[in-house]
Amino acid sequence: MKLLSNTQTIRTLTLCVTAFLLLFTGCKSRRLTIAETSTATKEASEFFFSLNGRSFQYRTFSARTRAELSFSGKELNSRVDIKMVKDSVFQLSILPLLGIEAFRIEFGRDSIKVIDRLNKYYAVESYAGLKGNTPVDFNFYNLQALFTNRIFVPGERDITPVQYGRFTLQNNGGVIEARIRDAMKLLYAFKADNEEKLLSTRVTDSSERYALQWSYGDFRLEEKQIFPMLMEARAMNDGVTAGKLKLYFSRIQRDIPVDMNFAIPDKYKRITFADILKGLK
Repeated sequence: MKLLSNTQTIRTLTLCVTAFLLLFTGCKSRRLTIAETSTATKEASEFFFSLNGRSFQYRTFSARTRAELSFSGKELNSRVDIKMVKDSVFQLSILPLLGIEAFRIEFGRDSIKVIDRLNKYYAVESYAGLKGNTPVDFNFYNLQALFTNRIFVPGERDITPVQYGRFTLQNNGGVIEARIRDAMKLLYAFKADNEEKLLSTRVTDSSERYALQWSYGDFRLEEKQIFPMLMEARAMNDGVTAGKLKLYFSRIQRDIPVDMNFAIPDKYKRITFADILKGLK
């Protein structure tokens, strides 16, 4: 796989990562037993309680990753640093060469920002503006959950016992799948093992043609908690992978001060996300 070596390729990587994310903008525990199909039973409540209790806990989170992006027969890779303040904001910093930042993407609770340091551009857009008149429930808190290996309720900030009844649970040979639909009939399917590790999140449209599959692997003990050091996101079209993003984590830190500065230089030109997607095409 070739390293990024020119401005256009670097910009393409960032545009693809941004577009990809905007598609839907060490101790073993005792094993749980879930019936073949159930809703808000005692066993289901215990499952959600255990899954949330064993998910990665943090106030701030930072990580260094190596990102590999595959699309249209091309493969690109770059270092990507992640910084997050829980329930507030998180940033992706793309540093393809010599640790020099080329792009920064920030996801806030209400908007997304992108800085292109190579071409001196920036873009700012609210999620409402991106969604237009399409009432997609997927929100900032759900995206945050994808990056930190947590189950979520579409459009909600947290998952609470009151919402357990919205899920349908199935036990398929020890792999437990929790399903829930949102207002647009998008199906969210979460798979977990009997050790309360979330293995994957899949979002499928009502036609079942398009899907986003976010999978977790290489679980290790980091910061005294279990965390997946490999994440893989796939955009699916009729069962065929249209694009794939892999994140290999090499350093995890939590609950330390993080600098979330996102100053935009005065000389940078503002563009729209429509321009970004046009550039990708």
